Amino acid sequence: MKKILSSVLISLFCVMALAGCKKEDAAKPVAAPVVVPVPTDPADLEGWKKYLSATVKQNMEGIRQRPYMYFVPAVTDEETQRQYDAQLTNIQDMLARGVLPGNLVAFGSPDSTKLGDLVVEAFKLAGAGSLKGVRVLYIGAPAEEERVKAAVAPSDADFVFVEAK
Repeated sequence: MKKILSSVLISLFCVMALAGCKKEDAAKPVAAPVVVPVPTDPADLEGWKKYLSATVKQNMEGIRQRPYMYFVPAVTDEETQRQYDAQLTNIQDMLARGVLPGNLVAFGSPDSTKLGDLVVEAFKLAGAGSLKGVRVLYIGAPAEEERVKAAVAPSDADFVFVEAK
């Protein structure tokens, strides 16, 4: 019994000694979000992708999964029209499959009007209430906000608008 009691006391003493030696964690400085400016050239695809990625990162609070990000280049020729059509098909397929709650679906483009057209067209296939708990992020011009929001609304997604500025 004495051995057990002494072992318990020694263990307790060691725990107390280690707890007393614990140094306070220094307050870690919080890094300010990186501000990436909106590219002025619609043809600067890399600049637009960096800007949109930074904006998506700023809107990830509470998101548990890797976001669905859709970038639509400014439609200027047959190739960019093909890319636009392919993105529309991809988004429609994604909406038809469904998106689990806790996900983020983000849209951005140097051509906010064309992007608005794409989102409105794609969300015609989203069922009522099919995106409850999903955040839809639209990065574009204020002139497009209301019509895109109205197109997304029946899906019950949480709509977030960020002005591309």
